Amino acid sequence: MKGDIIILEEHHIKVAQEIVPEILEKIRAKATRYIITVAGESGSGKSETGKAIADELEKAGIKAVLLGQDDYFVLPPKSNDAKRREDPEWLGPHVEVRFDLLEGNLKDVIAGKSEIVKPLIDYNANAIEEENVSLDGVKVIVAEGTYTSLLKNVDTKVFIARNRLDTLEHRKKRNRGSEVGDPFIENVLKTEHKIIAGHRYLADFVITKEYKVFRIS
Repeated sequence: MKGDIIILEEHHIKVAQEIVPEILEKIRAKATRYIITVAGESGSGKSETGKAIADELEKAGIKAVLLGQDDYFVLPPKSNDAKRREDPEWLGPHVEVRFDLLEGNLKDVIAGKSEIVKPLIDYNANAIEEENVSLDGVKVIVAEGTYTSLLKNVDTKVFIARNRLDTLEHRKKRNRGSEVGDPFIENVLKTEHKIIAGHRYLADFVITKEYKVFRIS
């Protein structure tokens, strides 16, 4: 998302350094491109963890591209927030996210396309643009976002098990609008928790709130 700043901290780098060596052999052995997802609740550190994983892969000589689910929302942030407030049903992966488009982009990636055309949300302008992403030399796509555990054609799924209380300090640092302390947003986060709490059981790796990594499969 344009306007989003990703700041890596030591714990993001550490979990990436634990996960990447576990999957390097599988990545190198796969004939087509490899897909990794990083899922979790709002403010759990998905973007940072995804970026840290991509950076570790680059150190190993494997070119990776990071895709953010936030770019695939039907509406830009302020418009989406307004829609949520007027329509109680406007929440969840199959309502407010263009999952079909994200799935289509990943299919093109796996098919060996040289580039994909994807949406790009401009947070500050509250607008959706279009972006061409070159895939020359790219071996891995890291797709991060709240609901990315539901994506198909994924090789490795990572889930960050941190809830809205665990993520409070990170959300304050991120400072998106006035979301922290807004009762409506807190209720949205409670609902999101109910939607994705079980997604940890879809994961190959679970990152705990203490940033410990557990390999599930």
